Amino acid sequence: MFNTIMVPTDGSDYSKKAEDTALFLAKKLGSNVVAVHIIDEKLIYPYEVLEEEGKAILQEVQKKGKEMDVEVLEILIVGNPTHDMAKITEKTGADLVVISTHGKTGLEKLIMGSVAENALKKVPVPVLLVK
Repeated sequence: MFNTIMVPTDGSDYSKKAEDTALFLAKKLGSNVVAVHIIDEKLIYPYEVLEEEGKAILQEVQKKGKEMDVEVLEILIVGNPTHDMAKITEKTGADLVVISTHGKTGLEKLIMGSVAENALKKVPVPVLLVK
């Protein structure tokens, strides 16, 4: 049904729940997972610090995938998490996106975060929201 499940992650507790859900589904469906970490182009920290943090976050998903015998591909890019999700989904060939309703932004909206809300509106494949 779903061959490639994409899970955007920022390492927050919320996104870890989305990672676990994506891996669980992938195990049940025989799918692979594409874990994506987007370094926000607007952040002011040194790139090297953000890159190392992103790599560590993706390695954790990879570790969980190995424990569950699920293939995990990692993508670390610089971009805009809110606006680039549809483009990343298409480039990865994902046919399902599993995303948490909130992340590290600190600008949580009443119902869900802006990245998840935008994914619902713009991503051309089914989106599973994880609370």
